[in-house]
Amino acid sequence: MSKNRRGSSELQAAFRSCSSGFFMTGVFSLVINLLMLTGPLYMMLVYDRVLTSQSENTLISLSLLIAGLFVIMGLLSAVRSKILVRVGSRINLRLSERVFEAQIKKSALRGTRGQDGVRDLQTLREFLSGTGPSTLFDAPWTPIYIGVVFLLDPLLGWVATGGAVLLMLLAVINEFVTRSNLAKATRVLAESNEIVADGRSNAEVLSSMHMLPGIYRRWQKLQHSALQLQSKASDRSASLSSMSRTFRLMLQSAILGTGAYLAINGEISPGSMIAASLIMGRGLAPVEQAIGSWRHFIAARGAYRRTKELLNEIPAVEQRTQLPAPKGKLSVEKMFAGIPGKDGNVLILSNISFHLNAGEALAVIGPSASGKSTLARLLVGAWPPDHGHVRLDSADLWQWDREQLGHYIGYLPQDVELFNGTVQENISRFSEEADDSSVVAAAMNAGAHEMILGLPDGYNTMVGTGGRLLSGGQRQRIALARALFGDPALVVLDEPNASLDAVGEEALSQTIKRMKERGQTVVVIAHRPSAVTQADKVLVLDGGKVAAFGPKAQVFAALADRAAGDSKTVKSGNALGGPRIVSQQRRAS
Repeated sequence: MSKNRRGSSELQAAFRSCSSGFFMTGVFSLVINLLMLTGPLYMMLVYDRVLTSQSENTLISLSLLIAGLFVIMGLLSAVRSKILVRVGSRINLRLSERVFEAQIKKSALRGTRGQDGVRDLQTLREFLSGTGPSTLFDAPWTPIYIGVVFLLDPLLGWVATGGAVLLMLLAVINEFVTRSNLAKATRVLAESNEIVADGRSNAEVLSSMHMLPGIYRRWQKLQHSALQLQSKASDRSASLSSMSRTFRLMLQSAILGTGAYLAINGEISPGSMIAASLIMGRGLAPVEQAIGSWRHFIAARGAYRRTKELLNEIPAVEQRTQLPAPKGKLSVEKMFAGIPGKDGNVLILSNISFHLNAGEALAVIGPSASGKSTLARLLVGAWPPDHGHVRLDSADLWQWDREQLGHYIGYLPQDVELFNGTVQENISRFSEEADDSSVVAAAMNAGAHEMILGLPDGYNTMVGTGGRLLSGGQRQRIALARALFGDPALVVLDEPNASLDAVGEEALSQTIKRMKERGQTVVVIAHRPSAVTQADKVLVLDGGKVAAFGPKAQVFAALADRAAGDSKTVKSGNALGGPRIVSQQRRAS
């Protein structure tokens, strides 16, 4: 099945699950629209029968009957609204987890938040729970109402038909004059929301370096542009809506005038004249309502399209065979990789191959922009390779069940972010099944237990959004404990000592040592020698390619020899970062 069909089928399946609700809405709409004819019928009977017969009993009986029918119609309308509210909620619940996961995965792959899929799903729910679907169910009754007017008199029917055609033409014009501006406004607003999100993430930088005015001006410019586009679309829509409302009133008057002419000539009764005006007003109401709420139609249509595109781009994870728990053997085979989803993709890593046995520690070193963090993302399955394989115990990472694989991998990214919650929740990866002993064990393995006990509420201390209530070193050590939670077979640490003091670095060194003793495979992206101390092997990256790989002593000796050879090699060796780490390690020892 193609990606496009796959995303469409997921949405269609969600809507099909509510087919009974849509069916009952259609049935209630049928009865409601039939009952709408009771008002005009009542008028006809009053004018043509009651007034001529002067019968009070007939008037009372008709009035009671009509009142009862109107009560039924009101109850059915209320039930129809409740059904649509539940339809919207059901579709939202059915798709919410899928859309949420797809949005997070897209952000991880693209490195950007992009359009908020959850907000689009909310837009769909609000539309389905509102008056929009009712208008759609009532719209097919317009030609039926016009047909009833034809039964009263063909001339009245043709007047009504001409008016309906003109109103529908106004609706089509409304679509063309508002669609482009509303779509542009949505894109610009999404961009401005990105600025606000980035501002919240970098509030300290904005405040300390007086960047707030410049960022505000940029945000204000986008907001102003979006408001202009929305205002232009709203002005045009409001003008057309006003025109349609005025035209409908004129049309009802035209029906009355035509009916009066026919009544004067004895072709129809006065009651038929009034009934035709009321029926025509009811028949054109859905068209007028559609024009008035066109923005909601367009917003819902755009949300549906973007949701389908999101589900197409990030397909649902297929159920995989549960594999045995890995021991930690890691193999990278002829791997080529770039940033996923980028047009004109430029390779960041080329022909990367190496092998680690369970319980070994690898240090990855190299200059900035050599692909170290990209390698870390590939090793934990956050990014897929373009070619080649990353294997854990001989199984490609993308052959594993993703939920199962998450239990066997620990990852400490370069930019540490915690989630708003307690220290305990963050270490346990917000797992509901985690017990306190496993959380404390992870903290102790990370050398963070004593530090956590020193916090105001210990393991129950709230860390704040992004962990901003903690220092950088505290965040990094708690994130390390999170990576070690559950004793994963493979642990990848991207510059784990970037925010650590001397005590923290010593604790990190001991942590890596203990992980090796437990048989865990460790990959450390390193710029400082303390993270390399416990390494068994070293991988040197330069320009996205393997410059050296092997046992630590052997690689560092080769780098030192090359650095001592001539000035050209010295420059190359320093760029790799190897000789600097070698000299620092020799001084440390």
